[in-house]
Amino acid sequence: MKKWISFDLDGTLMQNPFGKAVFPEVAAIAAKHLGRPYDTTAALVAEHERRFAARQWVAAYDWDDIVRQLFRRLGLSVEIDIAALVTAYAVHPYSYLLEETVIHVLEQLRERGYSLAAVTNGFRKYQFPVMEALGLAEQFERIITPEMVGCAKPETEILRPLQLEGEIVAHIGDRLDHDVQLANRVDTLSVWIYRRLPKEAVSLAPQTRASHPTVIAACEQKWAAENRRNEFTALSPEWTPKIVIHSLQELLLCL
Repeated sequence: MKKWISFDLDGTLMQNPFGKAVFPEVAAIAAKHLGRPYDTTAALVAEHERRFAARQWVAAYDWDDIVRQLFRRLGLSVEIDIAALVTAYAVHPYSYLLEETVIHVLEQLRERGYSLAAVTNGFRKYQFPVMEALGLAEQFERIITPEMVGCAKPETEILRPLQLEGEIVAHIGDRLDHDVQLANRVDTLSVWIYRRLPKEAVSLAPQTRASHPTVIAACEQKWAAENRRNEFTALSPEWTPKIVIHSLQELLLCL
């Protein structure tokens, strides 16, 4: 039976090119054909959030379809291949590892006998080109994406392929609503990576940080930001991490 450690990708290990390159290029194309400025990014994100709220897990991350539908509503006949744009922009400064030691940490975990899985809400056609360009792809035994399993984080079924092959030791991510909630729901170790950790909490052990007042406040602020468009309840134990790290290197001290 394998001992899995699963990782989120965007915001945890890497930066994808959507915000810095893909969305701006889509906006430029829309403005050119409309003959006027148009906040394409806001419209795309709003449709993504609408689909997610409607529990349309796979459709919420199908950016090719989201762009296609928006352009159709705008009366634009131009076609854009989002996956091709992602591949074209899978280079610095649009895509990069969030820490220089990312590959080293993953290699160390594999040497300790862990099997690594990327569990992401991004479609494989958007994520794999970036992972490959950054040297991440070869580190993971499994890459699990919404279109493969018919759901997205924090739905626990996204972890089912790993559970069938062994034990999930921990899940690491930067979002409380997607990653921490997912890990807590399946009763595995929830590890929240927060690189803006308050100075007074840095000296604490990662296993004790979650109870520190400044970290609790940071969790509450992050939770409010992640759910700004919804009327969720206040932060609860389900959305509270077991371990808080401020760099991936610290993961080696916890596992």
